[in-house]
Amino acid sequence: MGSAGGRRERLRAETTTEIKQVALRLMAAGGPDAITLRAIAREMGMTANAIYGYFATRDDLVTTLINELYTALADAVDAAWAEAPAAHPADRIQAWARAFRGWALANPEGFRLIYGDPVPGYQAPEGGAAPDAAHRVCTGIAALADAAWPHTGRLHARSDFQWSDFDAGLLGKVRPAFPELPPAGVALALRIWGHLHGLVSLEIYGHLRTQTVNPDKLFHEELTQLVRSLGIEPEG
Repeated sequence: MGSAGGRRERLRAETTTEIKQVALRLMAAGGPDAITLRAIAREMGMTANAIYGYFATRDDLVTTLINELYTALADAVDAAWAEAPAAHPADRIQAWARAFRGWALANPEGFRLIYGDPVPGYQAPEGGAAPDAAHRVCTGIAALADAAWPHTGRLHARSDFQWSDFDAGLLGKVRPAFPELPPAGVALALRIWGHLHGLVSLEIYGHLRTQTVNPDKLFHEELTQLVRSLGIEPEG
């Protein structure tokens, strides 16, 4: 019995993994509209009723995908940040940014599902599809500004940002983690995020293909100039 039960569990896990892979392939080919349980069942040679035994609804599948993908992204950027030397903020900022881009390039459909194309009609569960991962990435972005602030704070001495300029949910994540970061530092975190997310999004959606043959070099230069704009000279 134990052997048969283990085999069933293994087959169920393999089928669940395949369902998620097929969903992302369908999205890559046809956009978020293409993610339907019936379409996935057809691709896999399953009946519609059989696939409901794995995911009761399309939204359950989408929530699972977002949670797993977002968690994988959070793991990647957190690991890069932890491995870079804390004494060298430029290295830490660049390591986080490279990990973010590297994950996005390796998982373009995942990036689109998290940050780009909404799935029509999708209703996320209360609290969001991946609240822990979203919190980790959010505080990771704030950590970039916090690491730079001893060097760049003087450049923002005349900033007129107030706490009231920011969403309460964002501040609920950032302020407990970085109590010394002022409102101008939170604004800086969002601006850094705009730099990184914007360039990576252009690359993921193919908008750089007709403009540069070397997106790696472009991203490296963006990071170098970003760090210098923070009053930090890149290491090496």
